[in-house]
Amino acid sequence: MRVFDAKDPGFDDAFADFLDERRGSPADVDAAVREIVDQVRAEGLEAVLRLTRRFDRAELDETTIRVSAEEIEAGAAACAPEVRAALELAARRIRSYHDRQRPADLSFVDDAGARLGWRWTPLESVGVYVPGGRAAYPSSLLMNAVPAAVAGVDRIAMVTPPGRLEPAVLAAAQIAGVSEIWRVGGAQAVAALAYGAGPIRPVDKIVGPGNAYVSAAKRQVYGVVGIDALAGPSEIVVVADDANDPAWIAADLMSQAEHDPDAQAILITDDEAFAEAVTRAVDVLLQQLATSDVAARSWRRHGAVVIAPMHLAAALVDRIAPEHVELALEDPGAMAGRIRHAGAIFLGRHTPEAIGDYVAGSNHVLPTSRAARFSSGLSVHDFLKRTSIVECSPEAFAALGPPTVVLAEAEGLPAHAHSAAIRLGRG
Repeated sequence: MRVFDAKDPGFDDAFADFLDERRGSPADVDAAVREIVDQVRAEGLEAVLRLTRRFDRAELDETTIRVSAEEIEAGAAACAPEVRAALELAARRIRSYHDRQRPADLSFVDDAGARLGWRWTPLESVGVYVPGGRAAYPSSLLMNAVPAAVAGVDRIAMVTPPGRLEPAVLAAAQIAGVSEIWRVGGAQAVAALAYGAGPIRPVDKIVGPGNAYVSAAKRQVYGVVGIDALAGPSEIVVVADDANDPAWIAADLMSQAEHDPDAQAILITDDEAFAEAVTRAVDVLLQQLATSDVAARSWRRHGAVVIAPMHLAAALVDRIAPEHVELALEDPGAMAGRIRHAGAIFLGRHTPEAIGDYVAGSNHVLPTSRAARFSSGLSVHDFLKRTSIVECSPEAFAALGPPTVVLAEAEGLPAHAHSAAIRLGRG
């Protein structure tokens, strides 16, 4: 963990170097992924089954690669009742939040008499990647699948590595409206969703988190299908004054550090004594967490404490452009209005980021690695397409046709010009 003081003469350069450090940069996997994607594209299911034997040591065939309805029902029924209830609550809130994001169709007549507008239509099919093992989070499945269902996507296909399917994940799949589940993971799962593989039909867009191989595969199939984003390690910035309980702030910082050794947690405060109290509280908490090994490595390698006046905090947050920002302040709204770059902002002392991960209703799939400068979190808009509508009456065309001819001729496109001119009686 590093400490930066805004009063130090070299602060700007040292903090910039810190932010430029790469986190979670694996060895180059592009060549290996390209080979996997090419095999699936050329051979379909045969390649998927072969690669699954090789990487997952699972022997599957065309009949066993799909998780049956009976397996889903039995697995979901094994979900603990309190977990199922929490998932249903989360899904209701996610559904309600995203339903309010629905954009409206529009049609209007402009001053030339042309009718213009747009309409929104859902994607036909979406693939959701769900990691296996410890990273098989049912909350992430809800965050990816529920907005797709709200948008009206007809088919939601889930892929996940072979192995035991967690009851909570199967319950989340049921609740979210997942159409089908396939036992395939890694780059081969992404390729199967993009190109199709036997009974796995191709989709229009692929969403969901994964490891470096999954991210590389998503990047390589982009253009054949849409993708959500290329997610990096988790991030949190907590802006806090000395009126907070240091133990609360320490818990908030570790809530992201425990995700990944490459996650990043940063505290910004104007009080040096409070900063020291928080770091002591982190040390105490790390003695208690079952995830302390991961969290400690994250905090040691990528954590930071920034001592700076509160009037500089919003600008510092914008420099970081983090995935999550907590404003644990008396008047958090005033600072929030000055922050431009953040995936999600959590206001006040009683709004920990963990609420957003689970039951707030907002989406927890957010831009990382400073991508909040130019992108947003997952939303219902990611599962909709906007189509422009144009209609010219004879009178409107009489007004708009001549400048169309002029511009087409200026661009050296005679067929374009002729297409308009012939309707003007000039052909």
